[in-house]
Amino acid sequence: MSIDLKIEQNIPLASLTTFKIGGPAKYFIEVKTKDELLEALTWAKKNKEQPFILAGGSNVLINDNGINGLVIKICNDNIVVRGERIECGAGADLNKIVRLAINNNLSGLEWAIGIPRATVGGAVRGNAGAFGHSMQQLVETVEVYNIEKGQFYQFSNKDCQFAYKESIFKQNSLEKTGLIWQVILKLNQGSVNNIEDLIKKYLQYREQTQPKLPSAGCVFKNVAIANLSEANAPAFAKATAGKNLANQANKEGVVKGGKVGAGWIIDKCNLKGKTIGGAKVSLEHANFIINTGKATAEDVAMLISLIKQQVRTKYNLQLQEEIQYLGF
Repeated sequence: MSIDLKIEQNIPLASLTTFKIGGPAKYFIEVKTKDELLEALTWAKKNKEQPFILAGGSNVLINDNGINGLVIKICNDNIVVRGERIECGAGADLNKIVRLAINNNLSGLEWAIGIPRATVGGAVRGNAGAFGHSMQQLVETVEVYNIEKGQFYQFSNKDCQFAYKESIFKQNSLEKTGLIWQVILKLNQGSVNNIEDLIKKYLQYREQTQPKLPSAGCVFKNVAIANLSEANAPAFAKATAGKNLANQANKEGVVKGGKVGAGWIIDKCNLKGKTIGGAKVSLEHANFIINTGKATAEDVAMLISLIKQQVRTKYNLQLQEEIQYLGF
């Protein structure tokens, strides 16, 4: 089948995201093989259409007007276990990888259980993590396609330049760095009982603390306690803001791994339950914005802006988004 027949037009994208928000893609294609990927990128260049990569659809907010270009959904979802290593296509579902690891008594990825619709490619790009663990600890190599050079390259863990919720792939443009195609994870042999206990613990925590309505996961990055120490309320607000935020965090025991949850800070601003249109700050976890049914991307963007403004005003602190904006 020719590439022109494979590419679809005006395809709704909301259902392909965990937020259930967003307009259509001007052009859309799913790719499972390297040949299909190269064909899609060649078509985009020939037709002067900007390529956009869509993985599992979590951790992303798509413009209400859609995306003006070619949306390439990465669907190479092969997963192969080789000893303590798991080779997986970038489009492989992270939960499936966790389950396969469990079946092979491999430990190290338990923390990822229950993350909705995350793919390993997206997890590597954003250096996803939870419970004190992250992809940075597991990635051995990443196969990357460089669009400008038209070649596949092997990146080492060091080449990925991982940082908290960051990597070279997230820091730079798609054209400059390239797109993630294949990932090799290195895990360790573990005790079946220990693995199952961790899985139960993490699933229970997510069940008890995270909302059930559509969301994109955590909206903001957590904040280093060192930054909080300098984030006293501005002079005009000290009378109401009161104590140093870092002291409050230490007193309440919310400092984990040298960071304080953005949700805790947002809650201190009394923003739980705040709504704009169909978007709402979750009552279960203030770092989640939920779609109550008819939320638009504009609703979410306005609520994000409001949260950032309120935190700046009260604590002189700038929150940074974890989610990715597409089509804005």
